[in-house]
Amino acid sequence: MATLNLLLLAALLCAKSEALSCHGDSGQPVNWFVVYKLPAVSGSGDAAMRGLRYKYMDESTGGWRDGAGSINSSNGAVGRSLLPLYRSNSSQLAFVLYNDQPPQPSQAQDSSRRGHTKGVLLLDQEGGFWLVHSVPRFPPTASSGAYSWPHNAQAYGQTLLCVSFPLTQFLRIGKQLTYTFPLVYDYKLEGIFAQKFPDLEEVIKGHHVIHKPWNSSVTLTSQAGTTFQSFVKSGKFGDDLYSGWLAEALGSNLQVQFWPNSPGILPSNCSRTHQILDVTETSFPGPSGPTFSATEDHSKWCVAPEGPWACVGDMNRNRGEEHRGGGTLCARLPALWKAFQPLVKAWEPCREDNRA
Repeated sequence: MATLNLLLLAALLCAKSEALSCHGDSGQPVNWFVVYKLPAVSGSGDAAMRGLRYKYMDESTGGWRDGAGSINSSNGAVGRSLLPLYRSNSSQLAFVLYNDQPPQPSQAQDSSRRGHTKGVLLLDQEGGFWLVHSVPRFPPTASSGAYSWPHNAQAYGQTLLCVSFPLTQFLRIGKQLTYTFPLVYDYKLEGIFAQKFPDLEEVIKGHHVIHKPWNSSVTLTSQAGTTFQSFVKSGKFGDDLYSGWLAEALGSNLQVQFWPNSPGILPSNCSRTHQILDVTETSFPGPSGPTFSATEDHSKWCVAPEGPWACVGDMNRNRGEEHRGGGTLCARLPALWKAFQPLVKAWEPCREDNRA
């Protein structure tokens, strides 16, 4: 009996010290996951699920799987991961929610000055996660008390990348956010968290970098030791994230999926060392696809056609966003690259004036 009690106590202590992390579709903690919410146009069968289906992958899935039900459900990866945000008022939890299109339109008064950037930081005293996404008006504020998916984000495709990080990495993440100038619409950063993360406090106050350099790249190491590279830029960088920096930094051509329905879209660019090709059509493998046009897809990701890089972020390729902050989170993970590279079904070729 004494041995059993000691084992139970050890298990309890381990559970208490386990850092907050992303949770996968299986309900278990995961190092990272990607969710690709499918456009409503790709739906079939049950009309109630149209625009709420998603594909899911993490490092254990061996590629894309059908999501566990609806993206609107708290039983899926995104809902499970965000559950602590709506369950706890504990001083042991901190969070920052930012979105240039916040849930309440009244919160977006100066959004055009802010970065075109969307994400969630959720952490406890051991660690937490960074959720980088493309979803407008998401997620709901903590005071709403429940996870939900915004109706306005059902029609189009969306991407969400969640990575679990140890607490120390949020120092670097906070510094990165000072470049992107995010519109923070909900937060909790009290006590020890405010002391440990002064850059996050500056971000919450609406402060941002005011001198060169106007871009920053840092290496981030996940809770399981996986390396990610964060690339961010200030609005004063004054150039496209992908053709103006990222391709050269990665040493790769890039195929870029982004929202092509905004004004001032930048065409595919072959005028520099590396080609930047705008994705026009996405197709998931398998007989059921689905296949859809970039005009139906609000997600933001890019992949090196020859490998090994894949990135998920929150920036488009248009003239307006050359002068706004934002970024992308990249990795040289074979599983991630093998999942994204085959998705590119068609892209815009370079025009002659973009080859010179």
